[in-house]
Amino acid sequence: MNTGIIFNIKKFAIHDGPGIRTTVFLKGCPLRCQWCHNPESWLRKPEISLDQEKCIRCYQCVSLCPEQAIFLKDDYPYTDQKKCALCSTCVSICPAQARGIIGRRISTVKVIRELRKDLIFYQESDGGVTFSGGEPLEQIDFLAELLLLCKEESIHIAVDTCGYAPWSNLERILSLVDLWLFDLKILDEQKHKHYTGVSNQLILENLRRLSKKTKKIEIRIPLIPGVNDNIEEMAEMAGLIRSLSLSEVNILPFHRLGLEKYRRLGLSANMEEIGALSQKDIEVVKQLFSKHKLRVNIGG
Repeated sequence: MNTGIIFNIKKFAIHDGPGIRTTVFLKGCPLRCQWCHNPESWLRKPEISLDQEKCIRCYQCVSLCPEQAIFLKDDYPYTDQKKCALCSTCVSICPAQARGIIGRRISTVKVIRELRKDLIFYQESDGGVTFSGGEPLEQIDFLAELLLLCKEESIHIAVDTCGYAPWSNLERILSLVDLWLFDLKILDEQKHKHYTGVSNQLILENLRRLSKKTKKIEIRIPLIPGVNDNIEEMAEMAGLIRSLSLSEVNILPFHRLGLEKYRRLGLSANMEEIGALSQKDIEVVKQLFSKHKLRVNIGG
């Protein structure tokens, strides 16, 4: 029985594949997308968060932390996640209950036990379970065992991936996945490095190899103002998708709903500098992909 680190199990999800679904979010991601709305997914271990609105700045956590891992930033006590030993002393002694732990280790059996509770909803809506993150392929042993257990329950399986993983990880679970939700962010390699921290060559190669094995792939494109929303780049993406004989595209418009998460982790948010999208902007992109004879969904 394998265990892994997750940070959320979201029930009744309707944007992560067909029907009513449960989305299991695994921690750990090799990318650092500047527009990311789940920064709590980056590290593969649990981490301490701080709710500024609750914090009374008594600084008991600073003086009592046995690892001296808590530092002041704008007069608020944040945790240096590299020094933190997750002893949870600061969480338990906080008089305002302003500190918490994001992420937990859980067994595959316990995850499946949670998923079984909603089998009737999956069956009635042609839904199922989506494994997301972070990057679920980062915890491949945990993920593979979860997929096998889901198959035993006849649960439809979707895997949401950025594609930045060894091909052997994708190949290992290929026969178990009913639908791949594959992120395609930026085609230019240098631009991709600038905005995500990694090259896109492995991602594109994995997409090409995967598309030769299965057509059960939906491409997910985060639409980011000033980054990848120009018509030329979108047209190039549409051409690539058509060349792979894929037909489904999900456009994910940029939003700032993750800003509070950055504050709670004491992180700087580059997304504050990104502009807003208008409905007209989104419609133009949608029409472009439609002209390439691709089925387009907005928001997944």
